[in-house]
Amino acid sequence: MSRYWSDIVGRLTPYVPGEQPRLDRLVKLNTNEHPYPPSPLVLDAINSVTGDELRRYPDPESTLLKQAFARRHGLQPEQVFLGNGSDEVLAHVFHALLRHERPLLFPDVTYSFYPVWCDLYQVRWRAVPLTPEFQVDPADYRGDNGGIIIPNPNAPTGVLLELAGVRRILEQNPACVVVIDEAYIDFGGESAVGLIPHFDNLLVVQTMSKSFSLAGLRVGVAMGSAALIDGLQRVKNSFNSYPLGVLAQRAALAALEDPGYFQQACRRVVASRERLSAAMGQLGFQVLPSAANFILARHPARPARELFAALRARGIIVRYFDRPRIDDYLRITIGTDAQCDELLSALAELLG
Repeated sequence: MSRYWSDIVGRLTPYVPGEQPRLDRLVKLNTNEHPYPPSPLVLDAINSVTGDELRRYPDPESTLLKQAFARRHGLQPEQVFLGNGSDEVLAHVFHALLRHERPLLFPDVTYSFYPVWCDLYQVRWRAVPLTPEFQVDPADYRGDNGGIIIPNPNAPTGVLLELAGVRRILEQNPACVVVIDEAYIDFGGESAVGLIPHFDNLLVVQTMSKSFSLAGLRVGVAMGSAALIDGLQRVKNSFNSYPLGVLAQRAALAALEDPGYFQQACRRVVASRERLSAAMGQLGFQVLPSAANFILARHPARPARELFAALRARGIIVRYFDRPRIDDYLRITIGTDAQCDELLSALAELLG
């Protein structure tokens, strides 16, 4: 521990992202990136940026992009907040909206960044067990709490909570903020954004990293009542008043302007997911029902850690979590059909 650190630094256990290995031949199915490139309009928009624009500071409010998100979801611009990927947006959410005397609630199997932000911002929290089928039970989210955050579909399980369940959680908790983290919603679920006019305590967080193929640019968004967004704006402008650069703003705007390409790319991923899930089932895997661009699967006869290492030796990278309840599962990003076929061939060989 460095003697120059602030006191809190030594107590933190940082989040560990999925590795980005540098191998000559690689089937990379470990970080839930989109297997297909973004809309051609995105590359055109990036190429149109001038040197004069790059020497100047970007629009600190990302005004045009904020307006585009508002139009897309039937909201007002003051109900939209933007940041560098949903991780930065969520960090502001934890700091501005979820730090209270009563504990924050989130699932016991969920996005592992949540407890990291709790430690960083000194947010009390309590993990709520998923059902044996890895589902969120709305009945478990009531009573004494200072806020609720749930990924939907959940990560790393991929299991979806239907919109009626989200509404039930909101109805049960009118006095606290309910955050629905929708990083993967475009691959099989119905967004909770439509509930925002009915619940002023609802905040919906999304990202353009997954379904829009823009993980390399980092664009995240939160949507909710103007009062919630104002709280986030106050923290953002006390932290970084210019969060999104010119390239990110321009590219994200172009992506939103090509809904046909976006929908077609999402459909391709969903079709590949269903195909991969069925094929792995034929190999003896138990695959959780997924509404995301990944699946969580286990084989009753082969330890997940062993399969993870054997696949890696063949240049196929998936994700293994050495954590309670999921330490016998592999999380597999949906790749192209060719990548999925290579994975299936390797698994068939390993399983004999």
